[in-house]
Amino acid sequence: MSKDTDQVSGKYIYTQNRELSWLRFNQRVLEEAGDRTVPAMERLKFIAIFSSNLDEFFMIRVGSLFDLTRIDYKATDSKTGMTAQEQLSMIYRQVPSLIALKKQIYASVMSDLSACSIKDLEFSELNASEQQYIEKYFLSNILPFLSPIIVGSHHPVPHLNTKALYVSALLEDKKGKKSIGFIPVSDTLPPYIPLPESSSRYIRMENILLQWAPSLFGSYRVIEACVLAVTRNADISFDVEKFEDDGEDSRISMAKLLKKRNQLSVVRLELSKHISEEHLARLKTLVQVETHQVYFDSCPLNMKYVYQLAGELAPEKASALLYPSYMGRWPEDISREHSIIEQIQRQDKLLFYPFDSVEPFLRLLNEAADSPDVVSIKITIYRLASSSKIARTLCRAAENGKEVIVLMELRARFDESNNLQWSKILEEAGCQVVYGIDNYKCHSKICLITLRSREKLRYITQIGTGNYNEKTNTMYTDLSIMTASDAIGEDGAAFFRNMLVNNLSGEYRELLVAPYGIKSTICALIDREIQKGSEGYICIKSNSITECDIINQLSAASQAGVDVQLIIRGICCILPGVPGYTENIHVTSIVGRYLEHARIYCFGKGEDEKIFISSADMMTRNLNRRVEIACPVYDPEIKEQLKWILSCQMRDDTKASFVMADGSYSRKQSRSRVGFNCQEEFMQISPHKQTVFIPERPGLFKTLIKNCKRALGKM
Repeated sequence: MSKDTDQVSGKYIYTQNRELSWLRFNQRVLEEAGDRTVPAMERLKFIAIFSSNLDEFFMIRVGSLFDLTRIDYKATDSKTGMTAQEQLSMIYRQVPSLIALKKQIYASVMSDLSACSIKDLEFSELNASEQQYIEKYFLSNILPFLSPIIVGSHHPVPHLNTKALYVSALLEDKKGKKSIGFIPVSDTLPPYIPLPESSSRYIRMENILLQWAPSLFGSYRVIEACVLAVTRNADISFDVEKFEDDGEDSRISMAKLLKKRNQLSVVRLELSKHISEEHLARLKTLVQVETHQVYFDSCPLNMKYVYQLAGELAPEKASALLYPSYMGRWPEDISREHSIIEQIQRQDKLLFYPFDSVEPFLRLLNEAADSPDVVSIKITIYRLASSSKIARTLCRAAENGKEVIVLMELRARFDESNNLQWSKILEEAGCQVVYGIDNYKCHSKICLITLRSREKLRYITQIGTGNYNEKTNTMYTDLSIMTASDAIGEDGAAFFRNMLVNNLSGEYRELLVAPYGIKSTICALIDREIQKGSEGYICIKSNSITECDIINQLSAASQAGVDVQLIIRGICCILPGVPGYTENIHVTSIVGRYLEHARIYCFGKGEDEKIFISSADMMTRNLNRRVEIACPVYDPEIKEQLKWILSCQMRDDTKASFVMADGSYSRKQSRSRVGFNCQEEFMQISPHKQTVFIPERPGLFKTLIKNCKRALGKM
């Protein structure tokens, strides 16, 4: 069937390509940097986030498409019918406009920072004393670390590491022969040098090397020079199968793959400025890229330094240029003075990061590590903080004689090295570390604490939407439920038993476990709402939606009159508002101070409603090719808290946008001068009903209904 016929038949009428949708999402991240109501240094951070997002997009998505053109050039995208090559062409056409927008916004942000005396300078902009200082610094602290390379018959093309910075120079010898020279910007060098007597004025390392490049190639004359960075295909997933049957330890296999990542082909060449045709032609030949893969970007090519720069601001400048500091609160319905385990045994507890502190969960783990009643702790790990309190507590629990089982996913993209290091530390402490499931990433977020009582084993089960990572718990919005439910605890125990023997098709009473249990249940629940027609209701909060079966089911629900509300931060392959297909589907997307990361599924209203929190996005990879968990929510107070969170997000008219029928985004229009920012609301108002612990009568709580009521709306 041709694409034109498919469009007429409706096959691609209400879906869009995931890569195009992602580029549109990342543009919204960049546009946040253009929002003058955001503090200037935070705006610079958003540009850095946009840039690192785009880097990863080229490394993973563009890299995968390159691989696909070699493996199956006829394979087509299920949302648009485009081949991999057609998708690559579309991407390379779309990106230049994003780079142009980045340049415009970057110039505006740096102008605002300059007004606050924060200046990114080139050598020619320094005064005489500053130039003298940098020259002295160069000779004593930079020059010893430099290794200039001239490409020639006796000097092969150096391997250019992905996103490392290099100064590229077009050289000419005394006989007039041209060649290319490279100066690697060593990782041992600082990314920028603050100027004396003014830490807010600085010069980036690559600009210092550009200044001294003419003196670094001996008798060669430097005709021109620029800064460059290459982006390599970093998708090693196609290589994983080569190691599955070789009998090697998983850690050794992953270490090999990480080394291989830097050897993969170049998918993008970035240059700091336009250069001569001869220089460009030589570079294209050396790194093996086509013209459409070359981008000229006057902004810094690697912006990781921005976070260091922000961290070194003087307090008076930080208060004006950064968001006001915010520390997650201790939840009102959890007592600091009493056992967390005992409180959970009386009532389920919810944590809403980053607005709630992670401390109650850390306290729970610490209690479990030391309690004589606890016999085991079992947990899934996807991404750990580099200095993880959670991992340290697990080590202590093992040293205290508890059985500690850690299901460690070594294939958490770009966190593999950190996970490798922690796996060794955990094993040395006596933890049993299991390295995931063959062919399936374990993305579940579950911690099971088993206690021995006189009557039987009892459980405390924590299930979340985000990683066990204290750093991201302060940066991402996530949910964590802690429950003493026997049924959920028994399912948790069954889950770990199944994972230890690679059984993906285990049966569970309460938990939904992908790859077999989540998608089928969601489709069944959508069908249930379809039967209700216009009385049906569906609200799904997810990072992305790409799974065709779910998309088609939601379209069927819309056609049946069901009210479908989607809160999708990133990739959204379903097009809402398409007449005859998705006119009852509304998609809200929020990009703000914190990364929206929580997943909530809500089906129905009133006594008929079913609510879940989950680790799984509505993506094919999550529902079909990963081990994920969705947990039903039964506690009525937590249900109300989750519905309030969803309600606030749908009310947001400050940081939220609608997805339109053509896939573009339209910023919501505020009905008031102030506007409603859901994340600011969450910082000011707790979703928890405030409670007071009564010490003289342990086990009883007096509920004070005095907050959130005004914000709770009917869903």
